[in-house]
Amino acid sequence: MPSQLNRIIVSVRNLHESLAFYAELLHLELVETRPGFATLAAGGDVQLGLHERDSEPSDRAVALSFAVDDLDRVCSGWESADGSVVDRPADQPWGERMAMVRDPDGHLVCLVQQHA
Repeated sequence: MPSQLNRIIVSVRNLHESLAFYAELLHLELVETRPGFATLAAGGDVQLGLHERDSEPSDRAVALSFAVDDLDRVCSGWESADGSVVDRPADQPWGERMAMVRDPDGHLVCLVQQHA
């Protein structure tokens, strides 16, 4: 059987702030929380783990990507919460509408919406 992606773990400095971004803004379902760690459902069988510990973002590392229903609404909500939008929502030649934001720790997060 081939390997399957089942969990992505992101190091975060403040679990509460990161939950506000991933759970509230992106509407990911909180599965479990315990001191210093939270698990969210990220679609299919994949989980997103938020691990409270030192975090050093890098634009050269891995970037998470999430499909959203209303890209403009999500980006506006993030800006209203003083979040950083790196690349504004824009139509891409490969058929998606895409934006790039930073989570509370500065990690790059790609948000995509399929064209209707």
